[in-house]
Amino acid sequence: MKKVFIDGKEGTTGLKIFERFEGRNDLEILTIAEEKRKDVSERKRLINEADVVFLCLPDEAARESVSLVENEKTIVIDASTAHRTLDNWAYGLPELSPKHREAVCTGRRISVPGCYATGFITIATPLVALGILPKDYPVTAYGISGYSGGGKKLIAEYEATNRAEKYDSPRIYALSLSHKHIPEMHKHSGLTYKPLLNPIVCDYYNGMAVSMPLCTRLLNKKLSPSELAQQYAEYYAGQQFISVLPYDEVAEGVLYTNTLAGTNRLEIIVCGNDEQLTVISRFDNLGKGASGAAVQCMNLALGVDEATGL
Repeated sequence: MKKVFIDGKEGTTGLKIFERFEGRNDLEILTIAEEKRKDVSERKRLINEADVVFLCLPDEAARESVSLVENEKTIVIDASTAHRTLDNWAYGLPELSPKHREAVCTGRRISVPGCYATGFITIATPLVALGILPKDYPVTAYGISGYSGGGKKLIAEYEATNRAEKYDSPRIYALSLSHKHIPEMHKHSGLTYKPLLNPIVCDYYNGMAVSMPLCTRLLNKKLSPSELAQQYAEYYAGQQFISVLPYDEVAEGVLYTNTLAGTNRLEIIVCGNDEQLTVISRFDNLGKGASGAAVQCMNLALGVDEATGL
């Protein structure tokens, strides 16, 4: 039985990770007394006693927790942005390539991707790797998410009694175009230049979609929507959590962003025409975009079925 400690269990991601452990008999969950949550010596003791530590903390606190590890056995899985662009940390998207999967399976330091980054990288990286999307393409992405992605404070604002009327409408933010997920989107996509991200929060709890519009005349290979969908299907063939919707299922339809809420699944959808395309990734910002991905990484690092508990 493996010992697991969640440092920052009171946050949205930490609570969701804890929920996903329900019914598992292969894990012993180490807990910290409420009055000692900020006691460094007690956190250090639990961190070093655990086989796996999840960090669900602000960046600086996550770095502090890593510095407390004094052994070579503890696997650290960090849900913050602190380590997502470091070469000595495995990036927790095992579906991206055999190399990514191997890094997660053998790593002792694993960084869980951000939610918008998960959506973007799963659709952009394959196109760069396959030579379809030029590395210097001026990429724009649009993301729509439920308000739970903003954590406890934003959840409280949206769920407050007699809340302001402004919360009834979509909320466009990060107007400086410097969203915290941009660095990992840039690094792990293989693009020469940073992508431009327009994130939007809407009045529903969880579920999200990230879309990337493309002009076929600017691609290295001009493909129809159905041909591009087939390229994605081949790239992600055999993956448990990423699937591609056949083009004929979405060509004339509509998409809802909360369809995969409560799951660890991610769907890729290609739509458009011979001149313009839009590629969309749809998933749960609290699932494949956060806690689900963290648990999947733990399963792989422990050598159990990656779908266990998911």
